[in-house]
Amino acid sequence: MVSNTLVRFLLLVTRALQWSSAVIVMGLTSYFIHRGPRGQHITYQEIIAVISVVFFLPAFVSPFMPNALSRFVLIIDVVFSYLWLTSFIFAAQDYNWHNCYWDAPASMGCSKKKANEAFIFLAFIFTFFGMFLEVFSLWSHNQSNNTSPAMEKNEHGAAPAPLDGPSTVAP
Repeated sequence: MVSNTLVRFLLLVTRALQWSSAVIVMGLTSYFIHRGPRGQHITYQEIIAVISVVFFLPAFVSPFMPNALSRFVLIIDVVFSYLWLTSFIFAAQDYNWHNCYWDAPASMGCSKKKANEAFIFLAFIFTFFGMFLEVFSLWSHNQSNNTSPAMEKNEHGAAPAPLDGPSTVAP
C-alpha cells in the first residue's frame, strides 16, 4: 500500500504545478488584454485564471489536513476542471483552426498564444489529477486511522479475540 507521506508529497507537487500554471495563464492573458483588443474567450480565460489563483490556495493545506479540507478542495477541483477544460477548448478554437496571428489579440505572434494554450491545458490536467489524488489522500488517511490494535493479527496469523466482550475464565 502507498504511504500517506508519498501521497501527500505527490498531492503537494500537483498543487504547486496547478497553481503555477494558473499564475502563468493569468500573466499571459493579462499581457494579451493589455496589448490589444480582447475577445470574450480571452476575458473568460483571465477570469478563470484569477479566480483559480485564489481558490487553489486551500489546496496547499489539504494534504496536511485531509479531514478538514479535502471535501471542500474536491468540490473546487470538480468545478474548476470543467472551467479549465472550457478555457482550453476556447484557446484551441482560437489558435488552431485558423491562422492564430489574426485571432485576438490580433497582430501578435503565435508563440505566446500557443504557450498560453499549453499552460491552460496544464492547469486543466493538474486540476484533474488533483481531484483523484485528493480522493486517494482522503481514502488512505481514513484507512490508516481506522486500523485498531484489537483487529491486527498476532504473530501466528490469527486475529485475536475481540476485547469488548465479557471476560470469563474457563475452569
